Amino acid sequence: MTSEPRWSKSSYSNGDACCVEVALGTDAVGTRDSKHRSRGPELWVSPDTWRAFVHATVANGFTR
Repeated sequence: MTSEPRWSKSSYSNGDACCVEVALGTDAVGTRDSKHRSRGPELWVSPDTWRAFVHATVANGFTR
């Protein structure tokens, strides 16, 4: 991504900061652990890979 990513916390978050954050971009989608925002690793994948991951997750019943 060329600009600073805009991170969003999962709507399933229970408020205790144990959650995943996602940044959607035109060229890449990033994920990170919300407990380690500034110092933890980030995983970036293509939008097609992200769509396939979400589709497989929902299709297999892993919605929570």
